[in-house]
Amino acid sequence: MLEGHQILGFGFFVIGLWHFFNNVKLHALCSKSFTSTLWFPTTKSRYLELYFVMASCTMFISMELFISPDRHQPFDPDGTIPTNHLHNFEHSSMAMSFLVYALFALVLDAKCCKAQHELTHFLGALAFAQEYILIHFHSTDHVGPEGQYHYFLQLLILVSIITTLMGIGYPKSFLVSFVRSVNIVFQGVWLIVTGFLLYTPGFQSKGCVTHLKEYKVTCSDHEALHRAVALVNIQFSWLLILVTIFSMSFYLVLVKRYGEKVEYFSLGKEEYYLEEDDSNIGIESLKKSMQGEV
Repeated sequence: MLEGHQILGFGFFVIGLWHFFNNVKLHALCSKSFTSTLWFPTTKSRYLELYFVMASCTMFISMELFISPDRHQPFDPDGTIPTNHLHNFEHSSMAMSFLVYALFALVLDAKCCKAQHELTHFLGALAFAQEYILIHFHSTDHVGPEGQYHYFLQLLILVSIITTLMGIGYPKSFLVSFVRSVNIVFQGVWLIVTGFLLYTPGFQSKGCVTHLKEYKVTCSDHEALHRAVALVNIQFSWLLILVTIFSMSFYLVLVKRYGEKVEYFSLGKEEYYLEEDDSNIGIESLKKSMQGEV
């Protein structure tokens, strides 16, 4: 059975990969008028990505509050929150912050607000900040291998916060959007790995056991604990190398495929994109033509 970390991680992975693909493709097609965005429309539905985020968050909240808890509801009979359900409320609160981001990103775009770019990035950074705070001050005592997994997760969330905020001041920086996209992919992969190797019975390090009811991991002795923590460090290092190889290879493939199409643009078309760049009309037109080829 899939655990919450895997489901949440899959959502981050899909969104991160979608952002990475669109950012690289957009930059390859028209690097001079490139502008960083936090979500991308599709030809079938302009708000498909935001609908996906809202649906994923709603499913995750439902799972944390009404499916996973005992008796399939998060409260005790007297209406209080039981101690063993505190982490369910914390996890669902993370999803709620991303749900709020997606909802207002859709409204801001529909209303064509002048500060749409800045406010959308601010909402995204706020959602990542909420995630960081809840992970950092988790009700479950993260120690040993569990603490190490969540320590690296906090580092990835911090990178997401920083790059999202930098997107406000540097909207034309491809590097900022590139790092943010790859980091979101990495965050998704790390959450999936955490769910499998930490909370799925049979995948723990030798000498360590997961207690699902208490939502914690214990090791038999200091040697087993030291080994488990060291293995987490190795896993993160290897995944960092693999994600780097994947992202650079994917980048080179996309640049080779779509970068060559720039030479077929007529001069008038290039001028149109550059002239309309200040009002964001050119970049939106380029996105639509770009996504029509997906």
